[in-house]
Amino acid sequence: MFVELGHFALILAFAISLVQSVVPLVGAHKGWRGWMHAAHPMATTQLLLVAFSYAALTWAFVTSDFSLELVINNSHTAKPLIYKISGVWGNHEGSLLLWVLILVLFGACAVWFGGNLPDSLRARVLAVQSSIGAAFMAFTLFTSNPFARVAQPPFDGGDLNPLLQDPGLAFHPPFLYLGYVGLSMAFSFAVAALLEGRVDAAWGRWVRPWTLAAWVFLTLGIGMGSWWAYYELGWGGFWFWDPVENASLMPWLFATALLHSAIVVEKRETLKTWTILLAILAFGFSLIGTFIVRSGLLTSVHAFATDPDRGVFILLIIAFFMGGALTLFAARAQEMEAKGVFRTVSRESSLVINNVLLAVSSFVVFVGTMWPLAAEMLFDRTLSVGPPFFDAAFTPFMVALAMVLPIGAMLPWKRGDLMRTLRSLWGLGVLSVALGATVWAFQTGTAALVPVGAALGLWVVLGAGADLWSRTGRGDMGARARRLARLPRADWGKAVAHAGFGITLFAIAGLVGWTREDIRVVQEGESFEYAGYDITLEDVRRVEGPNYVSTMGFMEVERNGRHIASLNPERRIYPVAGMPTTEAGIDRGFWHDIYLVLGDPQDDGGWAVRSHIKPFANWLWAGGIIMALGGGLSLSDRRYRIAASGARRKDAAAKPQPAE
Repeated sequence: MFVELGHFALILAFAISLVQSVVPLVGAHKGWRGWMHAAHPMATTQLLLVAFSYAALTWAFVTSDFSLELVINNSHTAKPLIYKISGVWGNHEGSLLLWVLILVLFGACAVWFGGNLPDSLRARVLAVQSSIGAAFMAFTLFTSNPFARVAQPPFDGGDLNPLLQDPGLAFHPPFLYLGYVGLSMAFSFAVAALLEGRVDAAWGRWVRPWTLAAWVFLTLGIGMGSWWAYYELGWGGFWFWDPVENASLMPWLFATALLHSAIVVEKRETLKTWTILLAILAFGFSLIGTFIVRSGLLTSVHAFATDPDRGVFILLIIAFFMGGALTLFAARAQEMEAKGVFRTVSRESSLVINNVLLAVSSFVVFVGTMWPLAAEMLFDRTLSVGPPFFDAAFTPFMVALAMVLPIGAMLPWKRGDLMRTLRSLWGLGVLSVALGATVWAFQTGTAALVPVGAALGLWVVLGAGADLWSRTGRGDMGARARRLARLPRADWGKAVAHAGFGITLFAIAGLVGWTREDIRVVQEGESFEYAGYDITLEDVRRVEGPNYVSTMGFMEVERNGRHIASLNPERRIYPVAGMPTTEAGIDRGFWHDIYLVLGDPQDDGGWAVRSHIKPFANWLWAGGIIMALGGGLSLSDRRYRIAASGARRKDAAAKPQPAE
């Protein structure tokens, strides 16, 4: 009965979303405040209904209700509780319901925290957001019903994909969806602004927190997915340019560009049409990512579904929202008059360069991802576009971005003096080049990747610090340090995020350029020396897990007679699903990871063992966390709260007071 109530709640939420898609728009057009404000309770009611629906589905998974087809296909009584819960979103239907839940959550947040918005704009934003929710609820109910029953329930289920039974991937999809779906708010603001025919500094200030929140979640989601691939798949890498990995990277690049472009709108009231277009494209590429994951056209370890009919439905959603938004953009773009003017050398110009590099790099990833499909459809040729293409085509844009980032961040608005800015940074440039030269001199190979990455990473980190210090003005060190502590959180957030980007650049260069690998056959009890470490395969045992059987290696790592780590690489078999997985044994260190993988048994009784030394691996994850932390600091800036409370006080003052 509880499950049926969840299904009914989703249907009722769908009906309300249809009403909310129309009534506030009419109210905003006619100036009817009652109709505009009707969206507020409807948005909150949608959230409550969808949350109840999701809770009902979660209850079915937790209690192993095998009368639901979804539970049969993605759960098992022997599965640990955490994976029963994560199994709700570890499939197409459940993940789609999570997508809808987050979508209506952002709509409700626009009601709760949107007190600083004009009534007409907020009404249009809520209507557009609800129309997106209605489309995805229709997709869920008509093609991907998570509450479908079976006539004869089995005694047990078929279990969740073993690759998804991991803590890292249990939390990766919700963060990723918070980013994906969060960009719908930027899209809704863009369409609402086009409907009103007005984009100004206030609009740029309103859209930034929503975009920033989505960017933070997307950054964390991508980082968690990369971390999971590193330790779970057993291949030792962190990014393979898989189509679904690319599907998350493309909207992240557009969201990053949108964040910087919205600053120009807020500060200088220019780049309006470009910012609106970025908001449309950022969410549009989130929809494209949904199509890639759920259409079955591109093969990926991350793909949820392979039903072409569902892919057609998503294409219709993309065509309606993207086509409609771009059509409206074409009709109204001329009305977005830019007020601010700026010279070639200015912060505005540097942000334009930033946007161009990010947008073009995203399109490069899109072309590389979709080209195999296009070649097969248009030319009947089977092609494979892999890491070599992406590394060669994508990397130059990131190198250029890193080079201009510190310079552009320190240029003044409207007009700047390039030579003056370069003079203030020349010492940092010398230090960065010196580090690159030192790395080049000491490395044994001749590859330029690590020296260039080291120089650029230090350049970006030092540039972020110099930008922060330059905002303290002049005076003695003590006075400047006190002013530094009082700087707005947005300034600190910007510097921290840029520093995180620099650390990530350096970590990627070091991890890719200096990784060492060894493959050999090792007998039980045998030791071997690799990269200065003595590694011993003590034993290989059969270990029973909650819902798997593991062949576990017991390996000891020593250096100069000193014990370093005891590692247990595994090869797991999940009997219900009949799938194997590889669990690497990793000793995580500040400077490098020792990464061991147990391979197949050999005819002579030995075992294949792969050993990796992974320099600066943890710096990569730290860089992503630091970037997200910077975004969170900016999001907590008190100026956003003051703007909201100020608007509420203004509205209260405008209301007629009762006569005494």
